[in-house]
Amino acid sequence: MSTYAPIHSLLVANRGEIARRIMRTAQTMGITTVAVYSDADADSPHVAEADLAVRLPGSSPSDTYLRSALILDAASRTGVDAIHPGYGFLSESGDFARVVTGAGFIWVGPPAAAIDAMGSKIGSKDLMRAAGVPTLPSITVNDDRLPDIVAVEELGWPLLVKASAGGGGRGMRIVWGASDLAEAVIGARHEATSAFGDGTVFLERYLREPRHIEVQVLADAYGDTVALFERECSIQRRHQKIIEEAPSPFVTPELRAHLVDAAVTAAREVGYVNAGTVEFVVDADGEPYFLEMNTRLQVEHPVTEAITGLDLVRLQLLIAGGAHLPPEVHAAVAAGPQGHAIEARLYAEDPANGWLPSTGTVHRFEVGVGPGSGPAGSGSTARVDTGVESGNMVSPHYDPMLAKVIVHAPSRPEATATLAATLAGARIHGVTTNRDLLVRTLRHPAFVGGDTDTGFLDHHGLDQLAAPLADHRAVQRYALAAALAEQAGRRIAATVQPSVPTGFRNNPAALQEVTYLAGGMPIAVGYRFDRAGRTLDVAEIDGEVVEVEMGPVAPDRVTLSIDGITRHVLVEQHGAITYVDGPDGSAVLEEVDRFPLAADQLAEGSALAPMPGGVVRVHVAVGDTVETGQPLVVLEAMKMEHAVHATAAGTVTEVLVAEGDQVETGRTLVVVEPDAGDGEGEGAGSAIPSGSTR
Repeated sequence: MSTYAPIHSLLVANRGEIARRIMRTAQTMGITTVAVYSDADADSPHVAEADLAVRLPGSSPSDTYLRSALILDAASRTGVDAIHPGYGFLSESGDFARVVTGAGFIWVGPPAAAIDAMGSKIGSKDLMRAAGVPTLPSITVNDDRLPDIVAVEELGWPLLVKASAGGGGRGMRIVWGASDLAEAVIGARHEATSAFGDGTVFLERYLREPRHIEVQVLADAYGDTVALFERECSIQRRHQKIIEEAPSPFVTPELRAHLVDAAVTAAREVGYVNAGTVEFVVDADGEPYFLEMNTRLQVEHPVTEAITGLDLVRLQLLIAGGAHLPPEVHAAVAAGPQGHAIEARLYAEDPANGWLPSTGTVHRFEVGVGPGSGPAGSGSTARVDTGVESGNMVSPHYDPMLAKVIVHAPSRPEATATLAATLAGARIHGVTTNRDLLVRTLRHPAFVGGDTDTGFLDHHGLDQLAAPLADHRAVQRYALAAALAEQAGRRIAATVQPSVPTGFRNNPAALQEVTYLAGGMPIAVGYRFDRAGRTLDVAEIDGEVVEVEMGPVAPDRVTLSIDGITRHVLVEQHGAITYVDGPDGSAVLEEVDRFPLAADQLAEGSALAPMPGGVVRVHVAVGDTVETGQPLVVLEAMKMEHAVHATAAGTVTEVLVAEGDQVETGRTLVVVEPDAGDGEGEGAGSAIPSGSTR
């Protein structure tokens, strides 16, 4: 017998896009929503969209979203019925689930015992193995002592070292042989302790070129458990997903039945209630092995919603209120996957520069469609779940994901093409993103053909996939458009403020020249107007004269016809940075100061902070000699660690930071005096950050 009692008010113990996503459904169900927010998120859209909002003093996760006492106090003060944890933060904390229910609130999630059972990767594997769910053999490591090498050899090389308590690629290492084992175990244990407070790791055989496939499960409190098919999540960076799709192009009906049966068995084994995901790695022969269970809503849940027509958040709220699984769930299971859906995660990071996170003001965020659903192509629908809008700040305190773009279409080729076009047409200014990497991946012949695995980016050349706008000629055209837009702005300003220079030249033969940096490469352009000042008489791009017919030119829009092809280009300038979007893609151009001040020049060999963050380790001291590529300092930002390396061999002459310091972008960390003859041509401050080490 059902004891359903509708939820009337809900606190979302999270932030950003998932908070907005949950509140959107809750409000359509007539539920009053309460947001919590840190000081860094005071202007976040999720705060404005909630019916009520409660401040959590501070900015770091440990001071705000991870403090269960603050969350419960906010819930008590606003008188809510229920708490939804979203994903991340406290969503997979059995202790938090217990204190929520112990305080009399409804917990929108699974029972605490189920969270505990699946919270340990080691314990959950043992449990699943006993239940008959296929798993890989493993060895647990509780301290820095290495396990018996004979037992390790029996697992087979290569091995994967993984943290028991966490996820997201942290505390994870691939080990190719016995000589690398000790360093990998110690490093993984350090990361796991720092990230999750538990240094326990385990070793298991590393599957080469596996697929990462997961199954969405739903269960009510009356024993009704179903699986809503699979999601393919093999396109990853740093062991974290960036493109997900449903259904998987690899999964056959037979394999789907096997995966669904294993996922339902796993959920029932732990008494699971509400929405959850059972994850598997599948080898090249199509054999699945249990990986873990995520006892919460997944980032990629929208692709399952798209192919089933179900609102998973609505179902979570109904189940939490005591409802049976409604008939539409069983109807969706019987109907099977409808069409194809693909999701891409937009991150504020630079894939071409070691996945370095990017922070700052998002001057413009336009991704084709607004939040919710809308037409994006013939037979296709697109949806954007985002935590930012134009004018918002991207903080160093949280995960760098900005948004998820989801497309549903009748077929996989249509979904792939529409998502790629939607992303390519986006205008995202102010922070560096992985947008171009996503577009090139979606358009890569291997992806289009469904040939994906977890090593996709490495197999197909990350350097090419992640590079800035590759068409050099297109960048030159964009640089010319940027220069003309800036000129137009000066002319307009001069009409209201005569002291502003217009760029007028007494000598009509002289070209007006501008140099930009695009991806670190100098791009020089020159142009000359006709005597009427309305059309270009001549333009020069990298020394080559081209014929240009100039259409309407404004500070934000330029029309150019070159070689008989007309292009409409959108331009946005912020200080020395110009953002250009057009049919050839997008480019970020930094105007080079023609007359730099000597005081602005930095000492050669200076290692600068590439982003704001905290100093977690300093590897060198004054007087040390270093080699090119040697790590100098490790910074932590956006939940990840990033090492800054020496760009030349030399001697450390200054160390200007210590562990625990907070630094801003551009701050000098370490000064290295290069060896004689080394470092020629290197600009000051060119020490480079590595990819994430956590």
